[in-house]
Amino acid sequence: MQIGNHVAVITGGASGLGEATARKIVSKGGKAVILDLSREKGNALAEELGSDVLYIHTDVTDESAVQAALDQAVEAFGHFHILINCAGIGSAEKTFGRKGSHELASFSKVIQINLIGTFNVIRLAVEKMADNEVNEENERGVIINTASVAAYDGQIGQVAYSASKGGIVGMTLPIARDLSKLGIRVMTIAPGLFETPLFAGLPEKARQSLEEMTPFPSRLGYPNEYAQLVKGIIENPMLNGETIRLDGAIRMQP
Repeated sequence: MQIGNHVAVITGGASGLGEATARKIVSKGGKAVILDLSREKGNALAEELGSDVLYIHTDVTDESAVQAALDQAVEAFGHFHILINCAGIGSAEKTFGRKGSHELASFSKVIQINLIGTFNVIRLAVEKMADNEVNEENERGVIINTASVAAYDGQIGQVAYSASKGGIVGMTLPIARDLSKLGIRVMTIAPGLFETPLFAGLPEKARQSLEEMTPFPSRLGYPNEYAQLVKGIIENPMLNGETIRLDGAIRMQP
């Protein structure tokens, strides 16, 4: 599937990996619908990129909000063929530590946003994609999710985050199989350490320590490198039902 003249819905598209992806989509002649909670960043990005970008304030865990946002996307652009799920949060809490047991509420919140939110958008987006005309490869759509290397190498204090990202990895193949007869591909990217708002406020010494953890290149990944992989997945019809690690060969230590 070519990006040009196609519309991509991007959750968490107002900053970080999602923002870089929106920029990539527009630079290749596509249109982007940004679903994000940050009105300030979302509106600013849409204003900067012009009429090919629509920002919609959306909570990915809210069924009616997501449905309304997807309806608005179709109303604005007629259809969409691409969904990229970047919305998510992190957490740092041990199963049991000095403060006692891991709070159930904080664990549930991470699962609700990262895992259930991703699935919520997928299931509702597919209702729209199913009506698309097929292209020469019999494709109706492409869905790309964002997991993390924490799905495989979860560190101390990452139980909730790792569980949420592991769930995304685990559901990639069955969803791809579910949607195969519709001609909708499903892929997941598992990034390593990337330059995102999560790391923006780190002291230089801490940042350098993180960079040295990555064998090569020994630095944080650039959001544009994530967006570049998104582009490759969209354009390659044989990529389906798999998770790609984008991590510079890092394997996280405990």
